[in-house]
Amino acid sequence: MPVSKHDPHNFRELAETVVLGFRIARRQERGKPTKALENRADRIRAKAQEREDARAKGRK
Repeated sequence: MPVSKHDPHNFRELAETVVLGFRIARRQERGKPTKALENRADRIRAKAQEREDARAKGRK
């Protein structure tokens, strides 16, 4: 179930994305690479959007 009607993420995905954002910011401060964490966050977002698009398509 999405967090809101405007957001495709469920609570777990939202929490995981926030934690990844925090970890990315910390790594950037230390000058370490963040590409893997950014890719992981992008995959979470893409998967959530695909799921919600499929759900919306089924409602029409």
